[in-house]
Amino acid sequence: MARVAVELSCTVEVMSELERLSRSRSGEVRMVERARMVLACLHGQRNDEIAAELGVRPNTVGQWRRRFAERGIAGLRDAPRPGKPAKYGAEVRERILAQLELPPPAGMASWDGGSLALALGVSDDAVWRILRKEGIQLQRHRSWCVSTDPEFAAKAADVIGLYLNPPENALVISVDEKPSIQALERARGYVHTSSGKIVQGMKSTYKRHGTVNLFAALEVATGLIRGKTTQTKKRADFQAFMDEVVADQPADRQIHVILEPLAKVGRIFLTAPQ
Repeated sequence: MARVAVELSCTVEVMSELERLSRSRSGEVRMVERARMVLACLHGQRNDEIAAELGVRPNTVGQWRRRFAERGIAGLRDAPRPGKPAKYGAEVRERILAQLELPPPAGMASWDGGSLALALGVSDDAVWRILRKEGIQLQRHRSWCVSTDPEFAAKAADVIGLYLNPPENALVISVDEKPSIQALERARGYVHTSSGKIVQGMKSTYKRHGTVNLFAALEVATGLIRGKTTQTKKRADFQAFMDEVVADQPADRQIHVILEPLAKVGRIFLTAPQ
């Protein structure tokens, strides 16, 4: 007696998902094939007809027909396989993380995968697998600064507010300095290259004139930068630079200066000279 194929039916949403799977170019090939089998079954084709079209055996079509009838789209996915049991469990992860808190071996600046594996008696692959999973990158460096000032948040908001929303009819400038810039004298000019082009060139030798210091002030509203070089970086040099910056400002104009005096972010108020 011939077997009777299981009748299939599904909702519009499931039909739409099956069609998406059957057209997928990036999904698993076996899921695409199984979706096509089920779609053909839903359209009323026999198992042998579907098998001939897709180049599979009729009992394969029957298998996925039954799986879909029992579990829907979830039945088209492979069941989990036990596989080889894990050699290293959560205990190794905890040991690796604890070891990273200890000083590295003598002569090393930091831990690496090999030294961790040697210290813990596990394989390099296991160490790197756990480090990757935890997002730990042993050789990447980052720096940060933590303020101990209890009023830091309020002060920072005050400074940031000057950048984002400078007061109207006021001058807001951000000031900084660059010390120890080499003052080099180097011959420059236009030269012919071997290709016949004329380019600007610099002589390989140069004459030293010591170092200079650069003061710079950025006008937040306009982007204008004013600068001055000095031989030293003393308070008198800075005061002279600031006097030049505000010299042409109206007497009644408020001036806000954002700077780093003695490595502390600060904000001072100046009044243009009368």
